[in-house]
Amino acid sequence: MALNAEAIIAVLNAHGVDYVVIGAFAAHASGAPIPPTLDIDFTPSSSAENLQRIADALRELDARLRVAGTPDGVPFDPAPQLIIQMAMLNLTCRYGDFDLAFHPSGTGGFEDLAVRATMVLIGDTQARVAALADVIRSKRAAARPKDLRVLPTLEQYARSRGIELGDATE
Repeated sequence: MALNAEAIIAVLNAHGVDYVVIGAFAAHASGAPIPPTLDIDFTPSSSAENLQRIADALRELDARLRVAGTPDGVPFDPAPQLIIQMAMLNLTCRYGDFDLAFHPSGTGGFEDLAVRATMVLIGDTQARVAALADVIRSKRAAARPKDLRVLPTLEQYARSRGIELGDATE
């Protein structure tokens, strides 16, 4: 299924969910010359109020747990008490695949990422997107093969834009 990130973002926004778009989608949205991704990742605030807004948005999206071998995903009740216990939720819905990562590698979560995030238009919908330096910091810390493959491109792009990477490249 093709990703309709704008539709997912619109539902989160309609419910007032506090989040930051992270990962390769954030890098691509910031102009980095990497291919578009097949999913979108979010780091939401873990406040009690936001957890309820997330639960409501996930119900509207009819979000299901993404499980290998189960293309339509596995239904679940996105109760705030369950959501907060998950470090990462891999989800799917009628608009495509998305992940909720409460503590992405190398970051302090939402509060850390929100400091340097900027508003970016995704289609006609605004989304708070992580700073490229923070995406690089997280990808370096995760050090998964797919992250390590794009890091040189992201770092070169950041340097060409005068973006201070700090310890992201140390």
